[in-house]
Amino acid sequence: MPGILIPILLVGVVIIVVAILARRSLLIIPQANAIVVERLGKFNRVSPSGMRFVIPVIELIRPISYRVMDVDVDGTRRIVNKLSEWIDLREQVLDFPKQSVITKDNVTMGIDAVLYYLIREPEKAVYGISNLGDAIEKVVQTSLRNVVGQLTLDETLTSRETINSQLRISLDEATVSWGVHVVRVELQEISPSEEIRQRMELQMTAEREKRAEILRAEGKKQAAVLEAEGAATAEIRKAEAVKQAKILEAEGVGTARLTIAQAEADALASIEAKIGKQKAIEYLVTLKYLESLQQMANGQATKLFLSFEASGILGALGGIREMFNP
Repeated sequence: MPGILIPILLVGVVIIVVAILARRSLLIIPQANAIVVERLGKFNRVSPSGMRFVIPVIELIRPISYRVMDVDVDGTRRIVNKLSEWIDLREQVLDFPKQSVITKDNVTMGIDAVLYYLIREPEKAVYGISNLGDAIEKVVQTSLRNVVGQLTLDETLTSRETINSQLRISLDEATVSWGVHVVRVELQEISPSEEIRQRMELQMTAEREKRAEILRAEGKKQAAVLEAEGAATAEIRKAEAVKQAKILEAEGVGTARLTIAQAEADALASIEAKIGKQKAIEYLVTLKYLESLQQMANGQATKLFLSFEASGILGALGGIREMFNP
């Protein structure tokens, strides 16, 4: 009986060893993952997703070091290093702790950055750097300090897109030898020190007050301009009205004079037709003389002297009147 038991145990051990080796040799690689296979300690191939075979003992899978975000039971987030045989080919996110940087004008601030990257060449990610997660974090820190160190505080606060673009280009150039492609970099938060924030608030208050004063001054200026324009327009319209009144008055006087002159001409023509031209002239001279006498009589003088010719003219009136009688 003991002689039979030993072969059975040997067969069992062989079966178990074969099962273990078969289990180690047959791999099911998930989608969007890959493995780096070494044969006798030397890089052999990169195996993509699907069912793959590995020669036990001769071939081994080379693990890769990752930086991942780990959340404790109390909600505290921390970044830890992990080894994994699967190399994730999907876009990954690295949320780094807040970095302390100094701007061009010597202002210290904290910047919280997030990096999105892809592993395009797994063999480079494994052999190009000893710890990919630490390397990416360090290169992000140095690149962030270099980029922000060329900007002033105001430029840093207002140029997030510029900083993101410069960081992406700088990091992509630094990580290309690791088989990593940096998709984009986002600045989540830029936090100046408390003293700088207080100064910025005071500056913003002063700027708002300045803009308010400028707006009030512009309003007063505009009101004064409008008032002056209104007064000028009123004076112009008043002058235009006076001018138009004088023009109308002059036109009225001229029309009246023309009417009187036309009436006198018609009367003189009628008189001339009846008594002749010479008598008509004498009549007209007599009328003008009498009008002059009336104007002289309206004065303040108490005595009125008539010339010698006046008696002759007045005597002629009787003769003229007889001429008109039928």
